[in-house]
Amino acid sequence: MTVIDENYQEVNGASGHPRILALANQKGGVGKTTTAINLGTALAAIGERVLIVDLDPQGNASTGLGIDRRDRSSSTYDVLIGEVALREAVVPTAVPRLHIAPSTMDLSGLELELGSTRDRAYRLRDAIAALNSDAAAGEDYTYVLIDCPPSLNLLTVNAMAASDAILVPLQCEFFALEGLSQLLQTVEQVRSTLNPNLSIHGIVLTMFDSRNNLSNQVVADVRQFMGKKVYDTMIPRNVRISEAPSYGKPVLVYDLKCAGSEAYLKLATEVIQRERELRTAH
Repeated sequence: MTVIDENYQEVNGASGHPRILALANQKGGVGKTTTAINLGTALAAIGERVLIVDLDPQGNASTGLGIDRRDRSSSTYDVLIGEVALREAVVPTAVPRLHIAPSTMDLSGLELELGSTRDRAYRLRDAIAALNSDAAAGEDYTYVLIDCPPSLNLLTVNAMAASDAILVPLQCEFFALEGLSQLLQTVEQVRSTLNPNLSIHGIVLTMFDSRNNLSNQVVADVRQFMGKKVYDTMIPRNVRISEAPSYGKPVLVYDLKCAGSEAYLKLATEVIQRERELRTAH
């Protein structure tokens, strides 16, 4: 058995249930989609089978992984309104072991469409629950990463209700902590009403510039406020990370040797390590 197989057994057990992580922050431009794409790629590179669920109507995760809008015959919208099973909406990416359920602009009207339907907050949870049940041997997913929209709406609530934990990308900028406290309140609300097992997996500091005094101050403040919940790995401000989506590629495929790629590989290792610690704790 390889080290990767051992990690898989140790972290995911033999239950067939993927670990579900939502990437959430109601602020836009903090690196949610970039982190979903590149963390997913890094996890796939170390042997995990990863599904990214694109819940943002803008569909940037889908575009950033090279999925043309014309190829999105089924989307997460169709899944949430109950027209297709999640596995039917999944398409492969150019990265081995990394798949995506793409989104379309139809998602932006979902809240109105579902109205006050009783199970409206659990649509995604139920779709993911069935994901591995009919998987062929070796085809089941070990991780599901949900890329949330930049708002605390029904889509984000669905993601939180479906998830084991939340990973929060936080830009190293002046108002970072202000937005974080609002997000933490929402997590508490979801925990008390919809998903008692929801936890904060960790906070990843993005767009870090070591030459910038403000960046360093934000890092110090966030670490003081959130303690060990903040990952050691910080994602630097890096031009290659910004360029990669326009080529429909994760930065790890676009330029494996750049500082951004190295940071995301480190983050994936840290996520796996935390997963191992969580399993040991339970």
